[in-house]
Order: sequence, then C-alpha cells, then structure tokens
Amino acid sequence: MFEFVCQQQCRHSHARAGLFYTPHGSVATPRFMPVGTLANVKTLTPEHLKAAGAQMILANTYHLHLQPGEAIVAAAGGLHRFMGWSGPILTDSGGFQVFSLSEMRQISDAGVVFRSPHDGQMIELSPERAIHIQDQLGADVIMAFDECPPYPASREAVVQATQRTLHWLERCIAAKERPDQALFGIVQGGVYGDLRRECATAMLAYDLPGYAIGGVSVGEPTAAMHEIVALTVPLLPVHKPRYLMGVGTHLEMLRAIAAGIDLFDCVIPTRLARHGCAIVQGRRWNLKNAQFRRDYDPLDATCPCYTCTTFSRAYLSHLVRAKELLAYTLLSIHNVTELIRFTQAARQAILEERFASFAAEWEQQLGAANDND
Repeated sequence: MFEFVCQQQCRHSHARAGLFYTPHGSVATPRFMPVGTLANVKTLTPEHLKAAGAQMILANTYHLHLQPGEAIVAAAGGLHRFMGWSGPILTDSGGFQVFSLSEMRQISDAGVVFRSPHDGQMIELSPERAIHIQDQLGADVIMAFDECPPYPASREAVVQATQRTLHWLERCIAAKERPDQALFGIVQGGVYGDLRRECATAMLAYDLPGYAIGGVSVGEPTAAMHEIVALTVPLLPVHKPRYLMGVGTHLEMLRAIAAGIDLFDCVIPTRLARHGCAIVQGRRWNLKNAQFRRDYDPLDATCPCYTCTTFSRAYLSHLVRAKELLAYTLLSIHNVTELIRFTQAARQAILEERFASFAAEWEQQLGAANDND
C-alpha cells in the first residue's frame, strides 16, 4: 500500500524526483506539505488547497486529542471525511510539543505529561497513546513519538533524548495495528553528527516505510541545519521517502532537495499571511508598507493562483490595513501556492536534468534578496 519510486536522480547532487504512493493517492516529490494542525489549514478550504497544488497535508495528534478528541474524528469516518480532504494526510505524533511546550510538560521514559492549555488538566502522552490516537484519526502516514531536544542543549541531554526516541520507537512499532498506515521514524541527535549517525543507523534495523529528520529549525544556526541534513540523508534508504520536518523557506528547501530530501512541511505560509506578509519569489513582502497602497500590479504576475490573477497589491494592502479576514485567506492562498510551486519547479528541473542550473539561479537570487534585506 506504500511505495516510493525514484523517477530521476540528479547527476550533480543527491536531488531526486519520485512518487510516494499511499492509500489516498500519490505524492510527486519533492513536495511542500501545508500544515493543518487542527484538521484545517488556517483560512483555507480543501478546494483552495487543491487549486494550490497540495497533494498531502498535515494534522497534529496532540492538538486534535485536545479538540475535538480522536473519538469524535473516528466516529466521523476519520480525518479524511471529517475535514473533507480526499488526498493523503500525515499526522505528527505530538513529539514537537515536547519541545514547544517545555514550560507545560514533564518528560520521563514512560512518556510525557502535559498541562492542558484549555483547562489546566494533566494529559499523559506515551508512545502507545500517540499511536492509538493516530490510529483513530486515520491518517495515511503516522509519526513515531519522539523527544525533540531544544537548541542549545548539552550533549548529555541530547544523548538522553536520542536514546529515548529510539526506545519510544520500539514501543510505537509494537503498538501499531493498522496496515493501512505507514509509521515513519524520526532521526534525532541535535547538532551532534555522531548522535545523528547512531540514531539513523539504529532505525534502519526496523525497515520502516519512511524516515524523517527532526529536531531542526529549533533555534540552531542555519549552517548547522544544512550540515545535519547533508550528514543524515546519505544514511537513509534510497528506496524510502525522506521527510525534513518543520522547514519551509526557499533556500532551506533548495539545499535540502539538493541533499536528497523528498518532503517538507512548515506553518510559515499561513502564519506570514496572518501577519499581512506575502512570499514572492522567495522574498517576504509586508503589505502594510506604504509602497503597496497605490500599487495596482498583481503580487506576482507569473503566479497562477486566484489571488494573483484577481487582485492587486493595493487591494491586498487595503485588506491588511483594514484587518479584513479576507486578507488572510487571499495571502494564504498565494503563500501556499508559492511554496508548492517552488518544489514543483525543483522536481521538473530534476526530471529535465537541469537541477544544477536551477539551484544555482535560485542561490543567486535568494542570496541577492538576503543582501538587500
């Protein structure tokens, strides 16, 4: 039910174009996956997502457990029916909350105890519980429960988190029951290359359907993240999908694609939209700036999205300034489309054996943008 096929390999890098087959359809890689934490990508409908080119989307185990609860989702027929999305879905296990909710949780080898942000009650999340919740949610790809160490963290703390991640993976595998769900392991190890290598090597023994690189984009220098990815990817099987968690800028994805990554996710496109920002050719534009008030051009004349083919920068600037809710939807439509189009363009360049020149052009463009910033 799950298979990854590499269609083309770049001769000058580790970039590859592939197809990841799931019970709810295939995903053409490399691909950006929009994040729908609470079974919705904020301000967007499933039709918006399809029009943007989305093939696979994410939801979050921890947050859906809190609201509305996995039993309600299961009674509705699972996430696909509950949220009206017919394509593949991936659910995060809640491991990232181990990092992001550090002031509200206690970790032990048994699992994690969180204090609910809604009513203050204590919530226990163990590897077995995370798998059970994801079983009820019914996503195609489910993630192993892991401990995501912060940056900076001592080597001792990262060693403990990495060992715990591997121990929890064993328990996740034992708890998994549904054959129509693919369990991905998450390689941890912080910025320590030897720990990343040990973690990846240990995970290979389980022959999982796919592998993720976690614990990046948590505060470490960008150069360190690229080093982690470049070191870890060659350790992962060539016939399985590789997923870089929580990364979604043009430059980061470009370099990760060159290293051999297939899948990405990030909240950046919708979060920026809610702050009145558009992503245009890799640059971030604040639509509140005065320069856009009388600018009647589209955001991006080359973008086929509904926002760019219908509205002007001036109109979008007006909506943002007026705090109209439509602004968030229109900017989210464009931003999500922008990131998916970028990964689609990278895929096409790989298929046409011109990824090296594609990457060089974008490196130059994005470098110039950073210099101007």
